Order: sequence, then structure tokens, then C-alpha cells
Amino acid sequence: MNSWLRRAAFVLALAFLVMTFVNASWLADKPKGYPHLLSVRGITQQPVKLDAPDGQCAALSIEPPVHDYIENTLPALQRASGMGSAMVLVDVNASADGKIVLFRDKTLDCRTSGTGDVAALSLVQLKALDAGHGYSGDGGKTFPLRGLGVGYIPTLDEALVALPSEPILFNLSGRDVAVAARLVDGLLAAGREVETLGDAFMGDEAVLAPIRRRFPKAWALSMEAARQCTGDYMLQGWLGMSPASCKGGTILVPINRQWLFAGWPNRLIARMAAVDAHVVVTGPASDGAEPRGLDLPEQIGKVPASFNGFIWVSDQWVIGPALHPAADRRNGREKAETEVLVAKRRENR
Repeated sequence: MNSWLRRAAFVLALAFLVMTFVNASWLADKPKGYPHLLSVRGITQQPVKLDAPDGQCAALSIEPPVHDYIENTLPALQRASGMGSAMVLVDVNASADGKIVLFRDKTLDCRTSGTGDVAALSLVQLKALDAGHGYSGDGGKTFPLRGLGVGYIPTLDEALVALPSEPILFNLSGRDVAVAARLVDGLLAAGREVETLGDAFMGDEAVLAPIRRRFPKAWALSMEAARQCTGDYMLQGWLGMSPASCKGGTILVPINRQWLFAGWPNRLIARMAAVDAHVVVTGPASDGAEPRGLDLPEQIGKVPASFNGFIWVSDQWVIGPALHPAADRRNGREKAETEVLVAKRRENR
């Protein structure tokens, strides 16, 4: 029995050594390029709790504001670009008269001065609303952004003018294929060189279908497919395999689970490049509808120096200067208040 156990232990140890060698990151060439910050909704107000209960208005429980930027608005997108963002995610909705607008929620009640569905109001009516009306850092006692976002819900055309050369990730969070079709029409009408600029699209597979047909070379990100690729690679990658589910897809690498990914970082990057897949580093693992992003400056230090893919960023105001100090244009007061805010954020984790 002891002899059998010794043989089994030897075989397991040998298999472990073989898998470790096969997946050694240093055996792959160092990737060319540098990391790209993917700023979610531009410069934004951050929630106190990362996972708000369903039905709760997230705008009512933000951290005390250290700036007055409002997500998905032109100033927020342009400031993110100026703070080192390589791509910005925007949320796509459609007005009652078929105009594409940038707004996260299906309804207006939480964040704006309006009520009801976005799709029930015309563009003129949406433009009359205050996009900062509902934000509060003290549970609804005060509203520091109220009155600062009147007319700030932007159209697709306005966003394209504001970001003429920066890639945009269009998030179609609903399941309305008609909205996706209108988005395609709007991009074509504006003369946007989607595939040349590197624009991307996110949504479920049904919504992405018309986009894939018109822009076959564009990055089309389905969270369901990305999680399938990620899970498959965590199992098959140790055998030196690139799962079929990753071909042309996306793999998500949570910053707190990098050690689970075979060949991380260089060999994994090479394997994904071979199957035309995108690699995205995210914040700590989450089961939410979209990944958590990085929001603490020290998290940047945990990303390997050779990584050349996208980094999912929730708080560009904090992460941008951490990776690109030369792009930090915050004034002294903003820096000091942000340091206090970040310290409090750490305490709450």
C-alpha cells in the first residue's frame, strides 16, 4: 500500500511539474503594447455599496462627491479621455421618437427630474430634464448635483462629435433589437469608422446579432459568452488548451483571481491572441450583470507590467492618475478630497 501511495504521489507531482512548465508565462514572448483603461461611463459618482439591492435607487447612495461629473454625459466622457482612458463605455437607449441617447436605466425616476420610461419621452422632453437631479451622498437629505445636469442627456451624434477618435464601447443593456438596429443606422449616418477606430458593443447575443452582421470585425462582447470562455479556460487552460468558447470572444481575469489562470499573463495573452480573443482585467470577481471595475489606486500595481489588454475601470477619476500620473489635471483640493474618499472606501470593503 505504501509503495502504491508513493507511486501515485510521484505521478501527481510529475503531472504538476509538467503542467507548470507547459503553462509557464516566461516561455511566451513578452506581449507588445501597454494596458488600456476602459472607463465605464466616463467620470462618475461612485456608489457606497458595490451591489445595491434590486429596485433600490443607486443614485441615492453615492459617496460624498469630490467632483460634479455625471455619468454618460459629454463632460464626463471627455474628462475621462483626458485622464488616460483608451475606451469609454456608454449606455444606449432610444427616445420615443427613435433618437439614440446615452442613459443607463430603463426609467428616469432614479437619476433625473423625470418619471417613467426613457422610451416614452421624445428627445426634446429628455433634453429638458436634469440628469443630476437624483444623486445624493446622504440618503436623500441633500442633492449636491441637482440643477447641474439640465440638458445633459446626450444624443449619439453629440457623443460621436465629442469623441471623434476615441473608441467607444456601446452597452445595449436592454433586449430590444430595434434599438441595436437604430444604433447601427446612427453610426452609419454619422460616417463613424467603427471597425477602424476600434469601437465595440456589449449586450446579449440577440441584440448583438444585427451589429455583428454590419460590423463583423468589431469587438462584440456578450457577458454570458465571456463568462463561458473564462470558466472553460480556468479548466482547460492548465492542459495547454484554448477553449472553443474563447474563439473571437472575451476572457475576464478578476484582479483577485489571477493565479487561477494558466500561463498568466504572457502565455494566456498569446493563446487568446491566437484565437482572436480580447483579454480584460476586472476588479474583484462578481456575479453582477457587468464586471466590477478597478476603483482603488493600488489595484493598478497588481496588474502585470507586461499586460497589454483592457482594464475595466469603475472610477477613472482615481485609476487614471494611478496609471498615467502625467495626465492628472486634478487641482490640489480635488486631490486632497479624493485621498480622504479613497481611504474611506478602503475601510468600507
